[in-house]
Amino acid sequence: MASVIPVKEKKLMDVKLGELPSWILMWDFNPNGIAGAFQRGYYWYYNKYVNVKKGGVTGVSMVLAAYVLFSYCLSYKELKHE
Repeated sequence: MASVIPVKEKKLMDVKLGELPSWILMWDFNPNGIAGAFQRGYYWYYNKYVNVKKGGVTGVSMVLAAYVLFSYCLSYKELKHE
């Protein structure tokens, strides 16, 4: 017998298209909820890419590449005139 998982506890890839609006509305949008989401994301990223047995510079270089891309997008209007 298949176990029924509540929509709130499903991951994004497990949510069906019809359940997506109710899944988004179940998020916690107060400051503590947002801070908790950032904290979970940080710990997930840190444990997946930085805190590994055979680690390299991959985790740090991904953050650096995202920073460079984000900075380029912010200054694109000024750079396209040059």
